[in-house]
Order: sequence, then C-alpha cells, then structure tokens
Amino acid sequence: VQLQASGGGLVQAGGSLRLSCAASGRIASSYAIGWFRQAPGKEREFLATINWSGAYRYYGDSVKGRFTISVDNAKNTVYLQTNSLKAEDTAVYYCAAGNGGYLPRGYEYWGQGTLVTVSS
Repeated sequence: VQLQASGGGLVQAGGSLRLSCAASGRIASSYAIGWFRQAPGKEREFLATINWSGAYRYYGDSVKGRFTISVDNAKNTVYLQTNSLKAEDTAVYYCAAGNGGYLPRGYEYWGQGTLVTVSS
C-alpha cells in the first residue's frame, strides 16, 4: 500500500487549500483513510477520517466546521478541503490508511506528508 499526499503550500490566513491523498496497492475495503498533522515540537494531531464508501466520517474538534473530508472511489483518492485557515494550522499534513479511529496507532500505512504554511 502506498499513499501519496499532495496539495500543500503557502496560503494567507483565511484562505483555503485542498489536500489530496492518492492510494495505490492492495487496500482492504474495510480500511479507513485518516488525515493528521504535526507541527514542530508538537504531537501528531488527528484531523479527520473517512471510510472508502464515504458512509461515515468524523472530525477532530480543532477543525470541525472548517475542514471537510471526502472520497473519490474512482480515483482511489481522499481529499481534505481546508477552509478559513489560521496561522496555527501550519504543519505537515499526513494521510494514513488502516483500521481507523482518532489515534495514529489505528493506521498501518502512512504517506510522506505535505507542508501547509499559513501566513498571518
């Protein structure tokens, strides 16, 4: 299983970015795809997760109402739409695949990360 995260970049506060996580290889249909982020000196933080059918999804408290997770099964890609970005959203964003949940240990496979920098 390989995950390729992309879409990060430099954006002004209040702006938006759409992050993509392209999955390849043998991914169990029961797996979920999660998004996490990690800022320098901080622990990895859960953002959102979704199953492949899109039937369930849930969000971390810090991004609820601002970020939206979605899945395109035809492209094997999960998206994270990030809106109303703040300086404190600056971090490396990772996608991961696994059994799911809000803890990093619930995910077996990880992408390489994409850097989001929000200027104030």
